[in-house]
Amino acid sequence: MGGRQATSLLGGALEDTAPAPRSAHEGILRRHAARESAARTYARALPIVPVRARGLTIEGADGRRYLDCLSGAGTLALGHNHPVVLESLRKVLDSGAPLNALDLATPVKDAFLTELFRTLPRGLADRAHVRFCGPAGSEAVETAYALVRAATGRSGLVAFTGAGGGSTARALGVTSAEAHDARIARLPHPQDHRCRFGAGGERGADLAARWAEVLLDGPAFGAPLPAGVIVEPVQSEGGVIPVPDSWLRRVRQLTADRSVPLIADEIRTGVGRTGAFWAVEHSGVTPDVMILSDAIGGSLPLAVVVYRDDLDAGESGTPTESFPGNQLAMAAGTATLAHVRENALAERAATLGARMLNQLQQLVSDFACVGDVRGRGLMIGVELVDPEGEAEPSSSGATWAVECGMEECGMEASVRPDNGPPPLPAAPELAAAVQRECLRRGLIVGLGGLRGSVVHLLPPLTITDEQAAAVLDRLADAVRAAARCCGAGTAAAP
Repeated sequence: MGGRQATSLLGGALEDTAPAPRSAHEGILRRHAARESAARTYARALPIVPVRARGLTIEGADGRRYLDCLSGAGTLALGHNHPVVLESLRKVLDSGAPLNALDLATPVKDAFLTELFRTLPRGLADRAHVRFCGPAGSEAVETAYALVRAATGRSGLVAFTGAGGGSTARALGVTSAEAHDARIARLPHPQDHRCRFGAGGERGADLAARWAEVLLDGPAFGAPLPAGVIVEPVQSEGGVIPVPDSWLRRVRQLTADRSVPLIADEIRTGVGRTGAFWAVEHSGVTPDVMILSDAIGGSLPLAVVVYRDDLDAGESGTPTESFPGNQLAMAAGTATLAHVRENALAERAATLGARMLNQLQQLVSDFACVGDVRGRGLMIGVELVDPEGEAEPSSSGATWAVECGMEECGMEASVRPDNGPPPLPAAPELAAAVQRECLRRGLIVGLGGLRGSVVHLLPPLTITDEQAAAVLDRLADAVRAAARCCGAGTAAAP
């Protein structure tokens, strides 16, 4: 499709330059494959060369157009090249302002902080301080960890299995289920489909909360009070798993009663993504610390830690990062925060996301290889399973106690009572096939969760009803094609 004819699909005028011929497109892919690290992730699964983008739509160098439900791994709250973001960048560039001001006060930074404080949960905004750190979420996780350690004088941290949040060494120690940092205690993340206790629902959430209480009261088991508890209101890389609101309220109470700071990781969930401006607001919880990145930079790298002022134990004049003062990111972030707030896009995400989730539930009925559909707002996951595999045996509280070294706590074992049979094995190869079939149909999706078995949908908050319908149609067709090719069947078992 030529450049000039299809510009209306992108919602505005584009350059007249015609797309590069397919040979050029393939040449770019070959050169990057030869020159870049084997650690490439998205480029391996998505062999496209983006040259133009607007809103939900990306145009590749070969002239093909795609609906982008990856959204820069959730960094594009307003989609690609939104006019308010572009205008904010032009103003900074035309003003002659410094692009990196370290941690100095600037008008651009002042405007960003003013807008950020307008959106913060009220209980935190009234007494919040902000620390600008390195430009990525992993640095923000590290910064939050250092903050609570300095404030409390304690070194341990409680995290939850399946958590994401960064790739640096210390951030991985906090979030990776495979890391073995003795200062990090990991507890089961509450969920229904693969409940660690074999229960799910309110029962599973109750058992997960009881384990948190056991650990926080854990001197009898050799575990002192931690410096903090870090939780994602919706796990992203873990497979798009929302925490129950009642569970989060209980964890908030447990930590408050013991003067343990509660850290909310809103890297992926913030700025309206889940149907509230900040995902903790669904439960009415006010954390002591919030980790913010991704969408707050309006598509550019920016990360901050917001925290209660009495936790500020930083020494005056302590050296900071080299890039805490990215003026372009702050300007784009201000424009994004304001646009989401002024146009009620979080509420829009709640309404449209609920409708999309409801329609996607049909996949569970139609396809035996779709084990679960879940999410919150415009943060949606579809888990692929092996319908021919053997159902995973139910776990129990007793088993988890042994694994955690806390078997003396006396918690009874639990079984899956009324939540149906145990889940089928995860099917990462099938999920990868669905991603490929989506791409063939002009739909970009991500993968995550257990061994990459969960298809992620993270469309921009500006997605229209018509675009949402197209996304669902293409995804359902891709699941059908992948199931047929992989021999996974098309009809769910009774």
